[in-house]
Amino acid sequence: MPSKLDKLLESIDPARTYNAVSADVDRAVNSFSAKQATINDLEGFENLLAGFCRHIEETVLRYGAGVPPNKDFYWARCSNFLAKEFGPSGWKNAFEMARTGKDGGLYRILKIIAEKMAEEYAHNEVSARISVFLGSLTTDEKLAAADEYVRKYGHLLPHEFTEANAARLKVHFRQVLEEHPTLISSTRSIGRRLS
Repeated sequence: MPSKLDKLLESIDPARTYNAVSADVDRAVNSFSAKQATINDLEGFENLLAGFCRHIEETVLRYGAGVPPNKDFYWARCSNFLAKEFGPSGWKNAFEMARTGKDGGLYRILKIIAEKMAEEYAHNEVSARISVFLGSLTTDEKLAAADEYVRKYGHLLPHEFTEANAARLKVHFRQVLEEHPTLISSTRSIGRRLS
């Protein structure tokens, strides 16, 4: 019989979270119509990216058409995603790529934004499931769940998380759980490369 921890880990498995959200975002990307391959003016660039971001959110989060077209809000989200990818002036680099068509051009910029949005959505979903799980446990049950995690997955963790009765893991159990999908994804990737 699966434990509460097993049920949580199954629910945050990358195939159920990251891969599923990525597929939803890919469908949204494919339904977006960019009318041109390059952009020559900054305002057009901002409008296109803000519209793209809004389209992804409406489609993936199923907001429907009732969401107000707040260009400034969606442009700020895009700017943040581009800063994560290209640094503090990421939007300038992205505009240059979209304007010239170099380094993958506008298509690459849209793919980067879509990937960042998928990561954010999946992370939020995982975090919410972990919050519900941890909120349903007593302190003793949390400690028992951490011990169970070490028994089942300790071999995949750095030694400093499992030494001294796994004290570090117990202190940072929430963060360890949030990283679990990435850990499993990496392990599966290595397994595929070795086979």
